[in-house]
Amino acid sequence: VSDLRPSTLPGSLDISRSMFDLRSPPHRFMKRYDSVSSVPSSTSSRKDSQGSNRSLDTITLSGDERDFGRLNVKLCYISSVEQIWITVLHCKDLTWPSSCGENPRICVKGILTLPKPVHFKSSAKEGCSDIEFMETFVFAIKLQSLQAVRLVFKIQTQTPRKKTIGECSLALRELSSQESNHWLDISPPSK
Repeated sequence: VSDLRPSTLPGSLDISRSMFDLRSPPHRFMKRYDSVSSVPSSTSSRKDSQGSNRSLDTITLSGDERDFGRLNVKLCYISSVEQIWITVLHCKDLTWPSSCGENPRICVKGILTLPKPVHFKSSAKEGCSDIEFMETFVFAIKLQSLQAVRLVFKIQTQTPRKKTIGECSLALRELSSQESNHWLDISPPSK
């Protein structure tokens, strides 16, 4: 991704300044574009839940690719009582196949991939692009057991029929008593 900040282009300060002139209305975030493909570089440098940057070569840019949305969750581990707290906050920019109808009932199913998997499910909500769940799930599990597993989320329709429309996951290596906030990109369900 090309860096277009004025400090890297000393001879073209005026061009750089005009590109970032966002005075009306005032914006807190700037949208930068990759000079080769004109793809917003925020797409290519969005951080995943582990904090590592994804580069352009890990993103396929074919025309039929579509964004399935993102899931926002919070995690917390309280060591004194050996409990993991998982809060499913909301799905943002959610899309689903037309075969599911206009407003299917949608829920989030979670799985802790322990040797004996732990399953949980949110209540079903009416389908729209932004769905708030605000549900917390608490499980008593030793920290050592959790640090080697993943937390998998499946976005499912309940009506007209049960179907997984997307999924996402994160590793639980760095759980702590400090609540952590995660935005997970929803992918098509694996076959």
